[in-house]
Amino acid sequence: MKPTPDLCDQYPELVRVLEPMLLNYGGRKQFSGAIVTVKCFEDNSCVKQLVGTPGEGRVLVVDGGGSMRRACLGDMLAEKASSNGWSGIIIYGCIRDVDKIMATDIGVQALGVHPLKTEKKDIGEIDIPVTFGGLTFVPGEYLYADNNGVVVSAEPLE
Repeated sequence: MKPTPDLCDQYPELVRVLEPMLLNYGGRKQFSGAIVTVKCFEDNSCVKQLVGTPGEGRVLVVDGGGSMRRACLGDMLAEKASSNGWSGIIIYGCIRDVDKIMATDIGVQALGVHPLKTEKKDIGEIDIPVTFGGLTFVPGEYLYADNNGVVVSAEPLE
């Protein structure tokens, strides 16, 4: 994958860029793939469900409502996502178990960290457009992420 600045230079008319807000926590510092979305708030039931399915190199984008009160992703779900072939996970919210996630072969970007897990109430929506950071993430579009930022395109760029 080309670095996101190079993608922006090469495809300025195709890329949309997320506002700078996420930190890179995963063992994979650069990741890309087709987008799958989850919208949830302090309940990661849908995240758990999806990471248990074949990732096929896709990226899970989780709109956790920007919650800084609970973690939407921990080491066990990150490891499951990695072993099932997910390329990366974007969390508009928090994660936990950072040291273990940093050693897992998956890209993970999030707003921050929090030690408290979410509740499991099976509340959430899958594969709907989600918006945060000045960007709408549409299922089936393509996401490219690295230490420079996150860019999205309606079509594959590489």
